[in-house]
Amino acid sequence: MIGRFGIDDVRPQVSGRTLPAKAVVGEVVPVSALVWREGHDAVAATLVTEAPDGTRSAALMQQEVYRPDYVHALIVPHVEGTWRFRVDAWSDVMATWRNAVSKKLAAGQGEAELANDIAHGVELFDRAAANAPAGAAEVLSQASSTLGDTSLPLATRLNAGLAKEVTDVLAEHPLREQVTRGPICEILVERREALVNSWYELFPRSTGGRDAAGNPIHGTWETTSKALDRVAAMGFDTVYFPPIHPIGEVNRKGRNNTLTPDPQDVGSPWAVGSADGGHDAFHPLLGGEEEFLAMLSHARELGLEVALDFALQAAPDHPWAREHPEFFTVLDDGTIAYAENPPKKYQDIYPINFDNDPEGVYAEIYRVLMYWVGLGIKTFRVDNPHTKPVNFWHWLINAVHETNPEVIFLAEAFTRPPRMFGLSKAGFSQSYTHFTWKTSKAELIDFAGLLVDVADVSRPNLFVNTPDILHASLVTGGKAAFAIRATLAATLSPLWGVYSGFELYENVPVAPDSEEYMDSEKYELRPRDFAAALGRGESLEPYLTLLNAIRRGNPALQQLRQLHFHDASNDQVLAYSKVDAVSGNAVLVVVNLDPWATQEAMVRIDAEAIGVGAGESYPVHDLVTGADYTWSTDNFVRLVPEANVAHIFRLPDVDKRLRASLAFRAIPDHDYRP
Repeated sequence: MIGRFGIDDVRPQVSGRTLPAKAVVGEVVPVSALVWREGHDAVAATLVTEAPDGTRSAALMQQEVYRPDYVHALIVPHVEGTWRFRVDAWSDVMATWRNAVSKKLAAGQGEAELANDIAHGVELFDRAAANAPAGAAEVLSQASSTLGDTSLPLATRLNAGLAKEVTDVLAEHPLREQVTRGPICEILVERREALVNSWYELFPRSTGGRDAAGNPIHGTWETTSKALDRVAAMGFDTVYFPPIHPIGEVNRKGRNNTLTPDPQDVGSPWAVGSADGGHDAFHPLLGGEEEFLAMLSHARELGLEVALDFALQAAPDHPWAREHPEFFTVLDDGTIAYAENPPKKYQDIYPINFDNDPEGVYAEIYRVLMYWVGLGIKTFRVDNPHTKPVNFWHWLINAVHETNPEVIFLAEAFTRPPRMFGLSKAGFSQSYTHFTWKTSKAELIDFAGLLVDVADVSRPNLFVNTPDILHASLVTGGKAAFAIRATLAATLSPLWGVYSGFELYENVPVAPDSEEYMDSEKYELRPRDFAAALGRGESLEPYLTLLNAIRRGNPALQQLRQLHFHDASNDQVLAYSKVDAVSGNAVLVVVNLDPWATQEAMVRIDAEAIGVGAGESYPVHDLVTGADYTWSTDNFVRLVPEANVAHIFRLPDVDKRLRASLAFRAIPDHDYRP
């Protein structure tokens, strides 16, 4: 439908407003629209926002500096739930009047030629005053009175209508004509942990230590509980456990994924299910529900949230394979098809067929998931969701959120962008990304730019490694490579993650050019002596702790939508800044991407992007080393991998008047519509 004025390209919106955009409590959400009209008269816009409880508010939108005809405003939601907003366009008759009078004055027109304009102005100010509250009405009435007083000089009369005090009042209480309502858009606001979170992955079964002979002991919920103290001390928010269920014995994999396991081999926890139970059961060596709840209670005391793996697949001896063969694909020879991703074969796993008995499959999976929610689990890392139907996820996540909207789902989907972002649209709160494979300066800039572009849809969780991914940069880059990747992950996104062993610089692949770890924890117990490594000075643990502390102390690193890259003269040096539009907190990160060599560069700062004047000098404080410097437009940096791979500078807080404009500037010129 065509309205009186044009209102186009309203953002944020997802899939033509059929799905809500994403945000969390306290996140700064820029709203923009292309607003236009016929002729030369002024058009303005108002952002009308409705909170989940129905409370409405309105704010005058600002004209975009960088894109003509665009207007912007900010939403900072303070509660969870579905928020609604629309952009209303209207004729700004006061701005039109000011523009005409100013131009005629500049052209030398006198009182006689301006008589009609003055009379029209008096009428407009009277109408504006009638619709304004007492204090504002007094200012507008005085402007009308002075403008209409023929005993005063022309300049005095007109200046009364053009004065800043008057325009400021009209900005707060505009006179709107021919209001055209825009489309209603929605934003689903989740709890803040859906966006701001540091994850740490560990295998509970590897927490048991070793016996007197040096053999690994299977961990329990009690030993896992003790291991959480170190995780919390490093400043992580969420500890994630791979599957904790009974592990299949049929076709069990041995060490390093062999098909000939020894009797003592523990198998892959992703081969879920055995005679001991399925997805709603605990591995018997870990302990039962009572012990699990005791561990969960300790985690809460430490300020840690526990996330569980949700792997929708079954071992051949899972109870489902016996009781519900219709949940799987049965081949012509009567056997159930195991999982394959050629050339990889997973003989110990049966993938679920969601089309044979969707009603039965959906109901059983919902039952299992809600069992864990009932125990107090509010975060799930979902294994390979891109291999399951997207409409299933949309149904399941919405069904869970009907009663438990606080539940967070992380999609482990290393896949093509349409699938990855499609799952985010379907309801996933967070997503794994291709960060692990982005190592060059150009790759990182393009990658991070895309993540900002799709912030209305997807929240990237930048894991530096996983049990499946040991990137070549860690294999060949030495200890500095681990610090570099941690720095990038912890500062580019408010979500990042570490798989246990990263802090010990574990980097031996099972074969050349392989991303699989030697002696992979997926197939065996891997107890680690973190304390001994720390005592020898061979641990990255202190730096990970520092990164998490820096993130917590700087709101700029807790938001996703505002990221600006600055020019560095060396392709091995990457510089970028973030600004928080609420607090004004600003951070500049300069990283040496070369783990082997000292790199030097001149970093040219885009002053406008950090809220300082062109050529102005300002103090910077290095949050890594504690050093203080004075910076300006062009600055020399020298980063030595053995000493310090990065500067993380705390910049002066941005002036309140400039914060919104920086948030507006962050809106991309192009739009990825997943």
